[in-house]
Amino acid sequence: MRKIKVLVVDDSLVFREVLSRGLMLDSNIEVVAKAVDPYDARDKILEFEPDVMTCDIEMPKMNGIEFIRRLLPQYSIPVIVISTISNAVFDALNAGAVDFLVKPDIRTPQSIEDFIRELISKVKTAAKANVLQQRTASSQPSVVTSGGGEASDQRLIAIGASTGGTEAIYSLLKALPPEMPGIVIVQHIPPVFSRMFAERLNQFTPFQVREASSGLYVQRGHVYIAPGDQHMKVKKLGGRYKLECFQGAKVNGHCPSVDVLFDSVAKEAGADGFGLILTGMGYDGAKGLMSMRRRGARTLGQNEASSVVYGMPKAAFELGAVEKQVPLEQMARVLCGML
Repeated sequence: MRKIKVLVVDDSLVFREVLSRGLMLDSNIEVVAKAVDPYDARDKILEFEPDVMTCDIEMPKMNGIEFIRRLLPQYSIPVIVISTISNAVFDALNAGAVDFLVKPDIRTPQSIEDFIRELISKVKTAAKANVLQQRTASSQPSVVTSGGGEASDQRLIAIGASTGGTEAIYSLLKALPPEMPGIVIVQHIPPVFSRMFAERLNQFTPFQVREASSGLYVQRGHVYIAPGDQHMKVKKLGGRYKLECFQGAKVNGHCPSVDVLFDSVAKEAGADGFGLILTGMGYDGAKGLMSMRRRGARTLGQNEASSVVYGMPKAAFELGAVEKQVPLEQMARVLCGML
């Protein structure tokens, strides 16, 4: 098996070494070059032809977001952005990065170990990513003007996603009409960033979007994003759905887990449920979506061509949980047609 060739781009000598040495601990990864700024990186890309690039956002001469937006369309290289906690990561994802990680505290060994473990996993996922799809994900069609009739308040839409999901969810919500039934979403994302993601969606889509918390009731025209370190369930009370968010062990390697949400929607909403599984690595959500379908819910899966990583939708499709596979750009129309 050929090693994954990685280019590390960061203006900090210390952090370049932390990244490089950490990645080289995995026998399937080779750091072929290091660069101090985007111009240096461009030269290294031509010389070493890396499979994956890690890139800092704050750098001299040109920031990472502008680098991705202006230079990388020339190269089919998956980019993982390394950043401090900031909304800038969503700008980087919108520009074409496939994933992101928060910079660790280099004074804390455990923090670095956890960071390197996650980085290695993300590099392996990024190496399989459909880069072109990520860079065109935000150019989606106009808003669907009809919600497919008057959907009752009993209806509930549940969405699960991972790698590439932030842009996919953004694109889907932009294309949906604001009078949709309530939408609950699990996106694999770190704590704090889930709130930032919700705020971003609230600003740039037609929906009222917020980070979920226990006790909230799902409302039409509203979207609820699971907190980055809590599972989310729904509970039907008096004809309404109430959210429950709680700390818990990882399910399928994740907290929040798509399966936890989908299982609760299967139980509480039954045939009034609509399940969508979008781009992402792994198999989280497949069994839960199957439970939804068995209880009469309508289910959709993102197709391979439009997925940044065709992992979760593939697992769900092969299990028989997906009623229909559709391109991301058609999902709003198909979903509205099912309501």
